Amino acid sequence: MINSTLFTGGRILDPHSATLVDGLSVLVEGDRIKAVGADVEAPADAREIALGGRTLMPGLIDCHVHVGAWSLDLWGNMVVPGSLAALRAASVMEEALGRGFTTLRDLGGADAGLARAVEDGLIDGPRLIVCGKGLTVTGGHSDLRTRSDNRPGLLSDRVGSMGLIVDGVDNVRAACRTMIKEGAKFIKVMANGGVSSPNDPIHSIQYSRDEIAAMVEEADNAGFYVAAHLYTDRAIERCVELGVRSLEHCNLITAETAQKAADRGCISIPTLVAYEALALEGEALGLGASEFAKIETVRQGGLASLEIMRDAGLKMAFGSDLLGELRKYHCMEFEILARVLTPAEIIRSATVVGAELCQMDGEIGIVAAGASADLLVIDGNPLDDITLLGGDGAHMDMIMARGRMHKRSI
Repeated sequence: MINSTLFTGGRILDPHSATLVDGLSVLVEGDRIKAVGADVEAPADAREIALGGRTLMPGLIDCHVHVGAWSLDLWGNMVVPGSLAALRAASVMEEALGRGFTTLRDLGGADAGLARAVEDGLIDGPRLIVCGKGLTVTGGHSDLRTRSDNRPGLLSDRVGSMGLIVDGVDNVRAACRTMIKEGAKFIKVMANGGVSSPNDPIHSIQYSRDEIAAMVEEADNAGFYVAAHLYTDRAIERCVELGVRSLEHCNLITAETAQKAADRGCISIPTLVAYEALALEGEALGLGASEFAKIETVRQGGLASLEIMRDAGLKMAFGSDLLGELRKYHCMEFEILARVLTPAEIIRSATVVGAELCQMDGEIGIVAAGASADLLVIDGNPLDDITLLGGDGAHMDMIMARGRMHKRSI
């Protein structure tokens, strides 16, 4: 078994400075980058990979996925046997790795068992950062029951279930503590109306201030943070004031609120491809008129939100939020972002900003000694042409995750 790999003759992409650096070699030993430099000494049995001027860059980070959402039939995802749901999630994860995503941050559904399976080598997939279940009020986003359905709960113990219905400050505290005990690395709250839920309009504000403040305190006590599902400016401003750090979606944010969020060190995660994909295929997949109306509301505000957040200096991480059959549009997010952002800004969002949000600065999203050996070899320069990160990995001659070779064609 080869334990060391030496990469030579490539150009190293530094996402911080948005530059390519020539004349450096990179030595990987086990699951770590051992050294980066002009005169790297490698073990005699090291495998050498001559890059021939190709770009060597960090693996990509998608900060908003639901690996348990095998289908757009969200109830169907929950009622299948847990073993089948887990195997389906493993397939979703392997698919993402084939596109160069070496870390995924799951926003509801995946559990610590799936993350452990990757660490133990049972799943050939990306590193997985989990929150457990997204907390939702009765009738809120992730409460999938129709108005006439008064059955309790949401089958929340299932891998395919994305939400947990919980109301009241004391219950919220207990739920947060349970999630953290079970391996969550952050807490997810549904703080605004959603597209896929049947009873809540986009503008609805969900959870009281006291309930969200309790989540923030419990997360902070454990050294973590709260991520909130948000669309409207009112909901975003409220969560920023309450100490929520991770702002998911943010399609309808204003410049004033974006500045407040930036000043408080928040990070936003736009997920524009989710609405484009739903607009393209939602009718064929069974979405109704009310869902389409909500999709259009957030879709139209999406590109404007990118400009607003960039101009405010609000950090943005890359996210997709594609469910079920729509995963095939994963790489379209790069094209949509490129309508507003530069390739350098997009690459930073999918590397160093994502690493910060995953609380793994210096370990992922960077090519440096001591970092995890999550590496891509690109045939070309993505700082000039961001589409090289698209095409479902077509331009990636090599994908390495935690030192394991997932794909190699050079």
